[in-house]
Formats: sequence, C-alpha cells, structure tokens
Amino acid sequence: MKKKQIAIIGGGPAGLMAAETLAGSGHAITIYDAMPTLARKFLLAGKSGLNITHSEDYERFAARFGGASARLRPALDQLTPADIREWAAALGTETFVGSSGRVFPTVMKASPLLRAWIARLESQGVAIAKRHRWTGFDGNAYVFETPEGSKTIEADAALLALGGASWPKLGSNAAWVPWLRHRGVEIAPFRPANCGFDVDWSAIFRDRFAGAPLKAVTATSAAGTLPGEFVISRHGIEGSLVYAHAAALRDELDGKGTASLIVDLAPGRPLERIAADLARQDRKASLSNRLRKGAGLDAVKAALVRELAQQDALQDPQRLAGQIKALPIPLTATRPIAEAISSAGGISFDAIDDGYMLKALPGLFAAGEMLNWEAPTGGYLLTACMATGKAAAAGMRAWLEKTA
Repeated sequence: MKKKQIAIIGGGPAGLMAAETLAGSGHAITIYDAMPTLARKFLLAGKSGLNITHSEDYERFAARFGGASARLRPALDQLTPADIREWAAALGTETFVGSSGRVFPTVMKASPLLRAWIARLESQGVAIAKRHRWTGFDGNAYVFETPEGSKTIEADAALLALGGASWPKLGSNAAWVPWLRHRGVEIAPFRPANCGFDVDWSAIFRDRFAGAPLKAVTATSAAGTLPGEFVISRHGIEGSLVYAHAAALRDELDGKGTASLIVDLAPGRPLERIAADLARQDRKASLSNRLRKGAGLDAVKAALVRELAQQDALQDPQRLAGQIKALPIPLTATRPIAEAISSAGGISFDAIDDGYMLKALPGLFAAGEMLNWEAPTGGYLLTACMATGKAAAAGMRAWLEKTA
C-alpha cells in the first residue's frame, strides 16, 4: 500500500494512543498540538498522583459510562484496565492499586510516563508539530496557526482528538464546534461533568469554613448513596464525593431548576441512638456542644447543621437527629465548565460509524472527550480516552486500506 499522510490533531492521551497504534503501519504520522508541550491536562492530573485506570471488576468498569456504555464497550474491550497497566509497565512505569481501587503509577507522577511515551513514538517515526493550533478547514485540507504563520495541511486521513470543554487554559476550548456543525456533524451542547456546585452560604459560614473538608459522610442523590468526603468552598461544595453525584445533580438542576444533595453527617450512628444521646444533653448548652457530645459532630459538621437545618428542629432531639442523618444541601447551579474536571456533550455517537469516522466527513475521525460521553473520576476518563484513540486508529487503518 502506498504511504499515506495521517494527521492527528491533538496531543493528549487519545491522540497519542492513536499515533502509537498506527506507528509501524508504513504511513507518515504527524501529531499536531496547539500547546508548547503535549498532554497538558494529563500532566496536571498527574501532579497529585496520576489516576490511570481502575481495578474494579471489568463488567462494572465498562458500565460506568452511562448511556454511552454500550457504544464504548467495543473500544474498551480492546484496551481494558489490565491492558493499560501492562502498557504503562512496558514504558517503565509500574502501577499499584490504592485503597479505593484506583490505579496509580508507583512514582505518583505523570511526567516520567509521558516522557517515555513520547520518546517511544518519536523512535517509531511519529513526527510531532507543537504550537500548531487547528483553525478550521480549507476545502478538505486543515488550516493551522503556527509561529511561522498559517499553514494548510492535506492528509489522507485525520483524527481529531481535541478534548472537550473543561480546563480550556490547557487547550480544550471546544473552538472546533462551529466548524464541524457547519459541515453537518451533530454535536450535543457541552455541560460540566465531575464538577462542583454553588450553594447560597451565609457570609458567616462561608468566611469561617471555606476550604474545610467534610469527612466520613455519605451523600445521596439519584445516583444512589455513596460514602466519602467533600470540601466546603466559598461558592458551594466540591470534591470527590460531590463529583460522584455531579451528573445526577446537574441533570436535576437542568430539568427542575432545583436540586439538593442529601448528606448523612453521622453514617456510623443510627438515628434513634443519636436522638437519645441528644435528648440527654443539657438544653442550656450551646448547639455546637450538644451536637459534639450527642452526635459526635466536629465543628464544620455542626456549623453545617446550624446553617441548613430547619430552625424549629434544633431544640427537638428527634427532629434534629433526622436532620443530621439526612441534611439537604440546596444547590443553585453547577460551577462553570472551565472549572470542571471533565465535560459531557460533544460529537454524537450517531455522527460516527463503528470505526469512529465522522459520517459527514469521510476520512476524518474523532476520539476522546470530543465525543458525547461522560464518566466519574477514578481512572475511567483516561482509560476511555485512550481506548477510543486506539479504536479510531484501527478505523483509520481500515479506511486507508479500503481507499488505497
């Protein structure tokens, strides 16, 4: 087969995995990225310990992608969490399973893995063009803004792996949406995922407790009841437990205009025991002392009860116990998508074929967070990005063979 030109637009995990899959195919592969360095979001995520995948049962893992789970399954089957760990080990990065089941590099950093990955790609002949920002089409060619001026690149096949709309300062700004829509590609509006929420705190509570963690609680929404912890912010609430409920809460806010996260502040104590312990407290004591001695609540939990509980329940042990066990935190809005860990929305799966090629634009493929799927934090996002990159590369190879 005649040597073809392949353009991979976007140097994050999806684009890099596509390049690796295509390396050795005999084609000329070039990765184009707008930033001075590749995989900025990957690197930032790795600063606190790169959560590369998850060790839970694979059937459960593959079902974590909501309505997109069935569509993503063939790609995930070709790059499972176990495969991700083997791939990292081959690049010199051993991994371990944390107490939550999440998988991390032993070195707890992303940079060594990324350096080794890029070095291997370059050794396989993959070219990398940094500071090349895609700015749209010129007919069937791709236009880039570069330090040397505008460049037009023609390719026999191209992959878009530009990310979603979260963390735009790292390169994923969704500027491509109007260009694809103009070409007839169906795109669902982007929305924040794995995000925080606004709460209308009082000034006193906000000034005193912003940044304080709420530990050892459970939270309930339409997503179910889950244990964990989260943080009080100046704007509202954020953190891992909030992110686990984010999709359900966001959808409820969108549909009803209102939503609440129900928090059990003392999950280890039954309601009746708390009520009895509260009833034994001196009614002349402060609310904070009664909550500390009767329910074991620390300062931030006690303050949250004072902030949100029904005022006429504060002197009734039974009702106060009920508030401690199921305290609604009323949410007013999601935090902006620029702050979100990831985004929902993007290119509809109906707009691509089984090989991840855009039906409206033959020869152009898409992978990663550009597609309309979302997942919780915990390694699911990164694994699916890499899996769709690999699947799109297989689709590109098949397309090039078909059109040779």
